[in-house]
Amino acid sequence: MRRGLRGQRWQLRPPPPPNALAESPYPPLIRQLLWHRGVASVAEAERFFAQTPTEHDPFLLPEIGRALACLRRAILEGEAVAVFGDFDVDGVTAAALLTETLRDLGATAVPYIPDRFSEGYGLNIPALQMLAEAGVRTLVAVDCGTTALAEVAEARRLGMEVVVLDHHTVLDSLPGAVATVNPKRSDSRYPQPELASVGLAYKLAAALYDSLARPFPDHIYLDLVALGTVTDLVPLVDENRWLLQRGLRALRRTERPGLRALIEESGLAGREVDVWAIGWVLGPRLNAAGRLAHARQALELLLTRDEGEARRLALELCRLNQERQRQTEAALALAQEMVASEGPAPLIFVGHPDIPAGIVGLVASRLAEEHYRPAIVCEVGPQFSRGSGRSIPEFDIVAALRSCGDLFVKYGGHRQAAGFTARSERLDEIRDLLRERAARELAGVELVPLLEIDLPLPLRSLRGELVRWLERFHPFGPGNPEPAFLARGVSVVDVRPAGDGGRHLRLKLRDGPVVWPGTAFGLGDAPLRPGETVDVVYSLARDRAREGLLELRIKDIAPAEPGLLPS
Repeated sequence: MRRGLRGQRWQLRPPPPPNALAESPYPPLIRQLLWHRGVASVAEAERFFAQTPTEHDPFLLPEIGRALACLRRAILEGEAVAVFGDFDVDGVTAAALLTETLRDLGATAVPYIPDRFSEGYGLNIPALQMLAEAGVRTLVAVDCGTTALAEVAEARRLGMEVVVLDHHTVLDSLPGAVATVNPKRSDSRYPQPELASVGLAYKLAAALYDSLARPFPDHIYLDLVALGTVTDLVPLVDENRWLLQRGLRALRRTERPGLRALIEESGLAGREVDVWAIGWVLGPRLNAAGRLAHARQALELLLTRDEGEARRLALELCRLNQERQRQTEAALALAQEMVASEGPAPLIFVGHPDIPAGIVGLVASRLAEEHYRPAIVCEVGPQFSRGSGRSIPEFDIVAALRSCGDLFVKYGGHRQAAGFTARSERLDEIRDLLRERAARELAGVELVPLLEIDLPLPLRSLRGELVRWLERFHPFGPGNPEPAFLARGVSVVDVRPAGDGGRHLRLKLRDGPVVWPGTAFGLGDAPLRPGETVDVVYSLARDRAREGLLELRIKDIAPAEPGLLPS
């Protein structure tokens, strides 16, 4: 299988059946791209292009009727309702959405985000005891709770009714909550099991307004849905795609003082706020609070109506993000040294007291991407250690944790991202068991990333009508990647290093009479010279530094080679 300068394996995706979407009005190339994204009918294509809404009935969610009855009673009886969230953007936005919903419907909502460092992820008994002492009798656990069997049992002993609203992987047993609303349950009839928690909160809110005969003001919540959906990396298909498309429009005209201030302080004022802006600019700043200080600051920024407070919080989140970047680079360098000293392994497992718990997930993500294998990174403490894992498509990391679940104080997550708390003396045993499992499951797997190419498309074929069709595939993300094309035998007209100490390349590529500008991120050291003939895998993007002009986003480059790639 052919490889480019990045070392990725190039593979052309197989063509669709000859009659795929044949009854549709779309050009053949667009039909092929749709097919590659799982769109197999005209009705699905219309939903994909937002010509018809993709909204599912919230009453298909498991136990949502019980959840609504519990919350409706609490609202009508004037009870204080705690909203217990998580410290990442999905958990914070979901907590903000439910807090605002409950307050708008007349409840006394008490939002609670745990401290990452002193409490860790999810429900914990001291926090539940404190909330009970404060008079809370109803609690909604959002973006957590599915695996909190002991904690939910304690909440019930304390006199609380608990509703779990979560999207994490379901284990063998469910907590004893009034309702566990999780679309990943085996008995769920909900068509989209991959909603972010903020998407779940939005669906619950819509049903709660309806149950109280109140119109649902969806426009005031969709900006939160966009933030959580993008940052939690859920598949951008089906209802997630529909919610995100609407959420991006809401975010661009948000009335939240905190988000407006954060957009301005992040340098996004006057620019399009899109998936890139959320994933690379706003999301990291919102996450920085929970990684280095307390996620309560991010929650306050989303909830505040005070312009001065909003500005103060936005400045603080930007400052924390800068410090987060510095700490991440230092921790990554330390982790890389440890990986190099251990030698190759099917699963990377590193831990050190100097790797802060708030950034272990970021370091694990970088290691998994660079080495293309599952990676777990831990902050090692005197008694307890907190770890975070990131994986590759070939390895289910939360299933791996489940296989040795008795060794953890708590754990949970998804197929490609998970976390845990464990006693420090158990780390060696955990490492050995996880590596044994990885060795078995990855035996015979070539641990090299795969670059999937939708189809060959010469640069000279990129014309206005086709470009307009391609723009309709936005927003991109998991489940709907940027269309990737192969252009063979193009000439390098110009090449020069650019940005961030010359880590990237700016190029001009010629195909017959056509010359396209392009950027190859991370290929600043590539041995390319003007006059060379190369094959490139590319997508189309707008250059943010040059007034949004279209350019090529070079995914990989290889010396020109005749013949077809294996499919």
